[in-house]
Amino acid sequence: MAQNIYDDPGFFAGYSQLPRQVHGLPGAPEWPAIRAMLPDLAGKHVVDLGCGFGWVSRWMRAQGASAVRGIDLSQNMIARAEAMTQDPEIVYEIADLETLELPKSTFDLAYSALTFHYIRDFARLARMLYRALVPDGHVVFTIEHPIYMAATHPRWGQDEDGRKSWPVNRYFIEGERRTDWYVKGVLKYHRTIGTTLNALIGAGFALRHVEEFCPTREQIKAMPELTDELERPMMMLVSAQR
Repeated sequence: MAQNIYDDPGFFAGYSQLPRQVHGLPGAPEWPAIRAMLPDLAGKHVVDLGCGFGWVSRWMRAQGASAVRGIDLSQNMIARAEAMTQDPEIVYEIADLETLELPKSTFDLAYSALTFHYIRDFARLARMLYRALVPDGHVVFTIEHPIYMAATHPRWGQDEDGRKSWPVNRYFIEGERRTDWYVKGVLKYHRTIGTTLNALIGAGFALRHVEEFCPTREQIKAMPELTDELERPMMMLVSAQR
């Protein structure tokens, strides 16, 4: 079973104050880039994996998706999503992506934001999603960039220009990584870029687009703290097709 850190009261209180949770999709700097990677949603059946507060589920219905199934491990997340949603065509449920089995040939799009790096067996998940999608269906997701995960270390320093330096630690040593984020011991799983993409290819997917998110000049001007994202990629955005 995946670690259910989001139902920890201290974690959930801090997480709920993130701009992307307070302001929704406009509060996520990578949203314009991921939106551009999505297929046409009119009449489509969508599964939103790690749906959180349901921001994307509701947006997809507004774009014409015929039905959305939002799945999250956290009872707190699902309760918040249900409270914020008044749409009978959006159904939320609590489930563990480590063991989830979706019905075959059911969905046109599987979407996930910043969730798959919590999953130990990504290759199993990729194979399951391939079976769950209809022919030509898409999977589009964002994850914590493997370089960022490998660089998350307290001993960062400065380079000769006085800028932050982010040492990469044990990049090719895959597996569990723990970090302190609102609470101690948040569990994630580090995989190299190659391992992640090859898991999709091995499942049968064709890669359509891979992007290492970098904020625009305008975004940095509005949110100066995004300057750090110029030093190392924080997120990887991936689109693949069945």
